[in-house]
Amino acid sequence: MPAPAMLTIEDLHGGYGESEVLHGVELEVGAGEALALLGRNGMGKTTLLRTVMGLLPLRHGRIRFDGRDITGWPSHRIARAGIAYVPQGREIFADFTVEENLQLGLLGRAPRQREPAARIFDWFPVLAERRRQRAGTLSGGQQQMLALGRALAVTPKLLLLDEPTEGIQPSIVHEIGLTLRRIAAEAGIALLLVEQNVDLVTLVASRCAFLDNGVVVETCPVALLAEPGSAQRRHLAL
Repeated sequence: MPAPAMLTIEDLHGGYGESEVLHGVELEVGAGEALALLGRNGMGKTTLLRTVMGLLPLRHGRIRFDGRDITGWPSHRIARAGIAYVPQGREIFADFTVEENLQLGLLGRAPRQREPAARIFDWFPVLAERRRQRAGTLSGGQQQMLALGRALAVTPKLLLLDEPTEGIQPSIVHEIGLTLRRIAAEAGIALLLVEQNVDLVTLVASRCAFLDNGVVVETCPVALLAEPGSAQRRHLAL
């Protein structure tokens, strides 16, 4: 039996100013599922994540999350409902320590909830080792782990990830992929992942959706990506 839907997007239209980028997106992410969103540059992948997170207004359509209609909600309310977002570029605070960055992810929480969860340091041991180090002195891979840890500190039900391996060396990409798979399994967190690195996609996700000119044109199991004539070759020209 398929998992119940954690996120359902129906006929979603949106974009920037007068420019419409999304033209009726239909997408569903199951509870605890890791879904990869693939497509060439400029197809609307980041726009979709930002719209789901309430950072961009939608023009038409509906977004349901965990059984509730969150269409039109502001981003802070969406975050409190259980969606966390790690944007492209990480956006950590370079002059703050690792621990301070994690605590910033907990602003607005009750005092007893403002300490980073021990499991963040379990998932990312290097953050525990460097908890008092300024974030700007970390390597690119470590900064990405910090961005992930900060998003996970609030115990979300859905994690939106935009190009988490951009500019990171392959060995660290593999380590992050294994950690994301472990997090999804242990915490039951659903993942919606925008990523160009197919190796990471096959490591983390079970299903993928292809976005072309603001429309989801195909979904398939990740296991089919390597087959001749696969959706990967049709939609990414690989």
